Amino acid sequence: MNYKRIVPNSISGISLMLGVVSIFFTIENDFFPAALCIILSVVADSLDGRAARALGVSGPFGVEMDSLCDLGAFGVAPAILIYQFGLTDLGWWGKIIAGLYTFFGAMRLARFNVNTATVHGYFQGMPIPAGACCIATYVLSGFNFPPVATAVMTLAIAVILYSNVKFPDFKGHGNPMFRYPVILAIAIGLYLLWQRPTGWPFVCMFTYFIAGVLNAVYVMLFHKQQKG
Repeated sequence: MNYKRIVPNSISGISLMLGVVSIFFTIENDFFPAALCIILSVVADSLDGRAARALGVSGPFGVEMDSLCDLGAFGVAPAILIYQFGLTDLGWWGKIIAGLYTFFGAMRLARFNVNTATVHGYFQGMPIPAGACCIATYVLSGFNFPPVATAVMTLAIAVILYSNVKFPDFKGHGNPMFRYPVILAIAIGLYLLWQRPTGWPFVCMFTYFIAGVLNAVYVMLFHKQQKG
């Protein structure tokens, strides 16, 4: 047995455990620590792959372990959090929308797993940790949109997870981001920041989200060329 494998797999497990703890906090309507646990889970998730590569123990088991933990921490926990925080007034519709977030998150992870050998220089669809961060930072931000607006936001994030919208991965050369959609996204972000400066983490995540969407719309409307 290669004991070095315990390190990255344990980090993945910690990420999942934080997601489960987040669910417990959500059940108790304690939303601040619930959202914070999801953000800490994202931090842990960013370390397991690095640890595996540093120790030379990358392999299929680690990939599957990471994917299963991601589904729990970033697919299930945020769905329960956003439902309990902002969708309960919508009844069954709120439950369905929260469930769709988990469903599209699972599809996103499955597609990522089968495309592991392909390096695009960009993310195909928004990464599920980023989707979870959008929801967690929204809960922490204090914006408190009406239930219908929260539902639209949640559904939009869910669909974009499994979409073909290309998001920058900040790892060198990737998919081009055109000037006008990026400027518009930043302008929207600055307006939200002006409305609530303390909500800056959510504003940053929302700007990343809307920049990718606006860039895809710009490409579609003006037939610009993108990689891939």
